[in-house]
Amino acid sequence: MSAVVNGVIHLALAEDIGTGDITTELCVPKERRARGIFLAREELVLAGTGVLAEIFSQRGGVDSLEFHLRDGESARPGEPIATVAGSARTLLECERVALNFLQRLSGVATLARQYADRVAGTSCRILDTRKTTPGLRDLEKQAAAAGGVTNHRRGLYDAILIKNNHIAAAGGVTEALSAARKSGLPIEIEVRTEAELHDALNAGAGHLLLDNLTPEQAREWIQLIGGRATVELSGNINLSTVRAYAETGADFVSSGAITHSARAVDISFRLSLL
Repeated sequence: MSAVVNGVIHLALAEDIGTGDITTELCVPKERRARGIFLAREELVLAGTGVLAEIFSQRGGVDSLEFHLRDGESARPGEPIATVAGSARTLLECERVALNFLQRLSGVATLARQYADRVAGTSCRILDTRKTTPGLRDLEKQAAAAGGVTNHRRGLYDAILIKNNHIAAAGGVTEALSAARKSGLPIEIEVRTEAELHDALNAGAGHLLLDNLTPEQAREWIQLIGGRATVELSGNINLSTVRAYAETGADFVSSGAITHSARAVDISFRLSLL
């Protein structure tokens, strides 16, 4: 776990437990030991096992934590995901935070797998985006990768993506590309019109982002490009349309929905005394 992720977990525990779990402290003897089982309650792709381990590590009082599945593996309804044993108070204090992370991250992985499955058999790969929950980007991108999609850039610092507002501010496609090349970083540029497309190709662009095209338009533009650049498609692409976009000849299709619209999956926690 990175320092950022550890900090997020610490914040989540502090947010929920605060000055103490009053219900547990009043109802459960301090010395009581228990076992808890995390169970899938629907079909899902698991993600977040590392977070679960860090939650219990930060809180202490746990004797053992056993994972029955690894990140990226599928679970059926009723299938155990992990078993934890130790202080009953610790297990109860951590229950909600653990479930919040597991359900959210497994939801991202499950949706990512659905996107990846939709384009199986094509040469196109699915990319995630920066449309993540603030503070959870590393975790959500790990979950997306567990689901079978490819991580795109992690932030504004590790690759260059010239979008329409950058082009406007720079004075044009050629000007933006010329300035960006000074960095030595990978460069991708968004083009919205055929004129911008030709400008980008004439300027030697090697990676193009085609946004908000229909599959038919995308196929026509990709034929115009003729292999001179790598092509990514984006813009309102969903599970029902992603296959059509993948079959246009694009190298990549990106979808923000994988992280910003993933539904938390149903996972339960069942406790029994030792």
